[in-house]
Amino acid sequence: MKMSEKLYVVLPAYNEEENIESVVKSWHTVLYGKNEDSRIVIADSGSKDRTHEILENLKRKCPKLEVLSDTGRYHGEKVIALYDYAIKNGAAWIFQTDSDGQTNPDEFAAFWEMRKDFDGIFGERPVRGDGKQRAFVEKVVCFLLKLYFGVKVPDANAPFRLMKADVVAKYLPRLDKNYNLPNIMMTTYFAFYGEKLAFKQISFKPRQGGVNSINIPRIIKIGWKALGDFKKLKKGMKK
Repeated sequence: MKMSEKLYVVLPAYNEEENIESVVKSWHTVLYGKNEDSRIVIADSGSKDRTHEILENLKRKCPKLEVLSDTGRYHGEKVIALYDYAIKNGAAWIFQTDSDGQTNPDEFAAFWEMRKDFDGIFGERPVRGDGKQRAFVEKVVCFLLKLYFGVKVPDANAPFRLMKADVVAKYLPRLDKNYNLPNIMMTTYFAFYGEKLAFKQISFKPRQGGVNSINIPRIIKIGWKALGDFKKLKKGMKK
């Protein structure tokens, strides 16, 4: 397979000892038949449980697994670090998902088949297993993106996205390394600048184990800060 098909599957992790082994093993299989230098990369920094120990042990069973342990604790900065790592290591394609077991690796193949026609294929969650409150938050986010940036997207933050690395590289430097909502803004950049993008429906299960570190009060706090961030980011956006 050509070097242009080099794929990096990237996942942030935090206190995922109940999920991480099954998640890594299931996503490791999507690399079968891909470019030999393709990798699955987990960013685990700050976990207080056995997540890191499990990941290190998994390297023997999953030879394409790499672990980043110095990316910062929070989800956003981990995602940014993972994108940066994939770009610097020559990935042609970046696929991001989460490590809590809510997404289905079997649905990746359909995204991969679409890659020749699009710069980015983004998941859309018509049904969310993580509850009505989070579905409502997502609707509010999409409304705000339309209000602030004039973009209309059905799901801005789904952790199931296949993107050309060189397109991600155009927009990643615009975000601070510790920015909270990189996937929301990455979706916004793709839409605002007219990149070839598509949304494809995916399933989204309830969390498979452990406790979610992002609760509703924290979502509200992050959302309030995001309003100010959106204003600042909009100032630098010109078509």
